Amino acid sequence: MASLPDLLGDIVTSVDAVFLFSPTSSLYDRFQDSEEEEVVVVAPDNDVGADDFVELPLEFDNVRDRIKFGIQGAMDAEYVSEGDDVACSVSVFGGNQDSVIRVRVDETVESGIYDLFVNSRAEPGVIRNVFEVAVELGKKGQKGKPVGALFVVGDAGKVMNKSRPLSYNPFEKSHVHVGDPIVNVMLKEFSRLDGAFVISDSGKIVSAYRYLEPAAEGVDIPKGLGARHMAAGAITRDTNATAVVLSESDGLVRAFKGGKLILEIDPEEY
Repeated sequence: MASLPDLLGDIVTSVDAVFLFSPTSSLYDRFQDSEEEEVVVVAPDNDVGADDFVELPLEFDNVRDRIKFGIQGAMDAEYVSEGDDVACSVSVFGGNQDSVIRVRVDETVESGIYDLFVNSRAEPGVIRNVFEVAVELGKKGQKGKPVGALFVVGDAGKVMNKSRPLSYNPFEKSHVHVGDPIVNVMLKEFSRLDGAFVISDSGKIVSAYRYLEPAAEGVDIPKGLGARHMAAGAITRDTNATAVVLSESDGLVRAFKGGKLILEIDPEEY
């Protein structure tokens, strides 16, 4: 009678690389001296000191998104090539790694999310910082009440030309950047008023209270999403900006690029 390792052995047999997603030091040490497969660590920080490392800007709840991002980053770094088979050790239910998934590296694993962070005009760290503000606001709301918010990141000059002010701009003569804890508190406070935040490629807060005026014709967003999401899709189609939206109705954080919805996050699970 075949044992369980015999039955499941095909998952890890003859793979070209092993991907460890946010591994513990002890787990990485067990793979470190492997001479048969490439070992790639995918994590927010390289705490284990891996030679082959892909930085994960967010701990994506969706495992497919997490794996796609890691593989796309590894392809760009030339750790793996199209046609390779890789075994991905991931945590699906939280805590330590509990699953191994075999993936063929081909066009089906190309990640729009990777493109969102790595190939946007704005610096990846700026987009991550904006996500963190939106997620925190989604968790806590404004004075305990759900709020919506729209952050347009990158290509600020064109975005300003395709928008108009709804009120005074509290950031007009300032030189503050998203990611600063004090500035993040300001962004959360101003989010209770209408309009979008405009943020430069480097993270400088250019404006608040902007009414976006791109043409919405031809923008295809999922049913049930309202004007804020339509504006986010349209402005990213007409400029090289990225838009991050916190929905007041369902509390989810969504990202748009090139007029398309790229990423969706539930702040309560982040």
